[in-house]
Amino acid sequence: QVQLLESGGGLVQAGGSLRLSCAVSGRTFSLYAMGWFRQAPGKEREFVAVISWSGGRTHYADSVKGRFTISRDNAKNTVYLQMNSLKPEDTAVYYCAADERGTGTVVDGTAGYWGQGTQVTVSS
Repeated sequence: QVQLLESGGGLVQAGGSLRLSCAVSGRTFSLYAMGWFRQAPGKEREFVAVISWSGGRTHYADSVKGRFTISRDNAKNTVYLQMNSLKPEDTAVYYCAADERGTGTVVDGTAGYWGQGTQVTVSS
């Protein structure tokens, strides 16, 4: 059983920064591609960023490219999402996802494991 626990959300002014963390327990973290999704009120869940098991490959949604950075520390079983230059439209619940089948499975939203989410609110 794999468990994912997000943290680091909160309220921030536009232009500010937050760093989200996702701690993974239960299986060998280093085997999993990891990603972040978000869901704003009244909208569908959308892909934000993904990182391969080794950390050597990353991919971002166009809406966050150049502002967000995904990284991982396999020794700490944790994946991070550094969010800079935040905008009000970044307001959403952010979810962590994991899957051992690779980044493609995470990107298409069919990852096998999901966290409960952490709220990010950006005020204008």
